[in-house]
Amino acid sequence: MSAHTPWRFCIAPMLDWTDTHYRVLARRMTRHARLYTEMVTTGALLHGDVPRHLAFDASEHPVALQLGGSDPAALAACARMGQDYGYDEINLNVGCPSDRVQNGQFGACLMATPSLVAESVAAMRAAVSVPVTVKTRVGIDREDSYEAFARFIEAVAAGGCSVFIIHARKAWLDGLSPKENREVPPLRWDFVRQIQQDFPALQFVLNGKLQTLPQMAEQLTQFPGVMVGRAAYEHIDWLRQVDRMLFASEAAVPSRAEVLAQYEAYLTRQLARGVPLPRLVKPLLTLFNGLPGARQFRRHLSEQAPRRPRDAQVLAEALAWVPDIEADSSAEWQYRLTENPGVPLR
Repeated sequence: MSAHTPWRFCIAPMLDWTDTHYRVLARRMTRHARLYTEMVTTGALLHGDVPRHLAFDASEHPVALQLGGSDPAALAACARMGQDYGYDEINLNVGCPSDRVQNGQFGACLMATPSLVAESVAAMRAAVSVPVTVKTRVGIDREDSYEAFARFIEAVAAGGCSVFIIHARKAWLDGLSPKENREVPPLRWDFVRQIQQDFPALQFVLNGKLQTLPQMAEQLTQFPGVMVGRAAYEHIDWLRQVDRMLFASEAAVPSRAEVLAQYEAYLTRQLARGVPLPRLVKPLLTLFNGLPGARQFRRHLSEQAPRRPRDAQVLAEALAWVPDIEADSSAEWQYRLTENPGVPLR
């Protein structure tokens, strides 16, 4: 693994996206990225199907488990489960603003109770030997001053957290949807820069509207790590460049054919275990964005996989729509992701 900090490049936990199948595909593209699970609640682990929530493929390492909850004892018990399953890190969600999460008294609303977050971190750290980290916002509602943010960080650090992943927006807990909370509150990268200066013994990973590899490389001169969310599933193909551009890897960039061959072998094994095809092909949908035939590829998978959920031939048929899977993309998004840090994705 790279000599860089383990959090140099992270793919964010994203509900309905960063499941084990997505992570397996991402790992075929980058050896060094740190991968995160979707958020798993303490209730789901303490009262539900633990293997369904925690099982993952050995190839995914390094991989972190993100937990949602607000009871220190329950979080400690679930953190211990995560360590027993082999996760490399346990992350506490203090950033999700959805109504469902708020009703469970966890997520971003926990920023209002920093002492409870600190107590939870301390309980989790006492239960496991792997790192315990916190993913949070820069504020909530009208508690959005830098001073309030700094007080929160100071309190949680006193509980033993030394690595914070900061989504550089505040969260409105009433009136905005989760999607709007990812877009409407203004970015405050300045808050994260200042907090790194004011707490130099701590590590802050920057998250929020990072869209281009040069942009990420620039931020890595100021922060020990960056985390990317939507761009990592909207256009998954660029992950093949991460090790070369962000980790100075001298290994060859994997070709799309190599990535596909490895993932197809995994897909075949999973089909034999009863995993339905739609779940397995979902991570592949944006692999060929910008290439001739990409739209037909996506359409064929989206239409046929639900109708033939046990038939691997569906993928072979979809691939027939893409005449040259190694072609250079003429699509603008690829240029933006690899060459032009000044142009946003949207």
